[in-house]
Amino acid sequence: MIKLERNTLLPSRNAALERIARVQPSDYARTRNHLEGAVTGLSPYVTHGLVTLPEVLRGVLAREALPVQHKLVFELGWREFFRHAWLQSGDGIFQSLHTAPQAETAYDTVLPGDIREGRTGVPVIDEAVRTLYATGTLHNHARMWLASYVVHLRRVHWRAGADWLVAHLFDGDLGSNHLSWQWVAGTGSHKPYLFNAENVARFAPAAWHSPGTVVDQSYEQLDQIARGTRKAKAQVLTDRQSFPRPQGVIEPALQAAPPNGLGVLSFEGDNPAALAAAEERLRGREVWLVHPWALRAPPPDLSASAVVIGLYLREHHAAWPWPEARWRWVDTAMAAVTGERWLVEAPGLQRLLASASRVRSVDDPHITRWLHPLAQLDAAPALFPRVDRPCSSFSQWWTRATRGLSDAGALL
Repeated sequence: MIKLERNTLLPSRNAALERIARVQPSDYARTRNHLEGAVTGLSPYVTHGLVTLPEVLRGVLAREALPVQHKLVFELGWREFFRHAWLQSGDGIFQSLHTAPQAETAYDTVLPGDIREGRTGVPVIDEAVRTLYATGTLHNHARMWLASYVVHLRRVHWRAGADWLVAHLFDGDLGSNHLSWQWVAGTGSHKPYLFNAENVARFAPAAWHSPGTVVDQSYEQLDQIARGTRKAKAQVLTDRQSFPRPQGVIEPALQAAPPNGLGVLSFEGDNPAALAAAEERLRGREVWLVHPWALRAPPPDLSASAVVIGLYLREHHAAWPWPEARWRWVDTAMAAVTGERWLVEAPGLQRLLASASRVRSVDDPHITRWLHPLAQLDAAPALFPRVDRPCSSFSQWWTRATRGLSDAGALL
């Protein structure tokens, strides 16, 4: 198999601010659907809280006024809508929200090895997997193609694909990722999302083009396959009969804890001395907890004697492990704004913080269930007005969130 060298994004707030300064809204609106288009590359920074959505928009508007209906503002809205839907549904986002095009039992629950290893023989899929592993990122259009192929042409349950993809993305956000897969699968929308070879040829580089493969069919045929009224062709090669199946790539291993050597302090249940020492050090002091979804400097009203601690909760990472590259990316950013980083289980964290005078952090659904009983949680900065009424679609939410607004600056 081929092992790809990983290209990393710079894990710093300054790198995020520099990207914001380079955003060209008109280029973005014109080319954002193209894999080589003028996308912002900001998603990992927003997911991990190095910058917030208000900061992104404020930075762009400092150079150019935009209407609220601009494609860039629209895209920022999708992220906040997914957060809205996650907060409304809770763990329900991990189950099909609506009936799938076919019975749930019609879908396999294990992602096949040829997809995981990028050796399906369908260039658009194999290139997407290679790009994912090599960079930790993937253009949104490519994510949709990949999900559509997995669910509708290979008949794999969306949850199996969503769990796999979110683990390897530097910007892996459970709400955005799993609800996007549901939208593609047709369980979060009213119809399955489909694509074909012509669509790939329009928006992707030549290496991704897939003529003569299973995606080289009409939308009518693909819809019939998705709904189970037509069988998918295993592979159609036509004039490419000798086209070789590609050599696979190595899927990065997933880890439930930071790699050794990063300097993260691990509190094991059988190390009471370390727990007691840390507990005593926090006695009577204010504590600010920096978690992986809020990698920003502490707020200015924090006391001068406060202790700033980076937090990795074992419970979360046992359920949602990361590849080593993401651990290193996040930990580099976390180390820049904390004095120390901890890996600890929630019961141990409760004991550690019991002697502190006050504990604060930033609310985030990835970690709220564990932090809410232990800390005062500041609301994450929102860009759009709060929509209290549950919205089953983005269009419903967008209508309510932007009612009466014409200038994007009004959001700030």
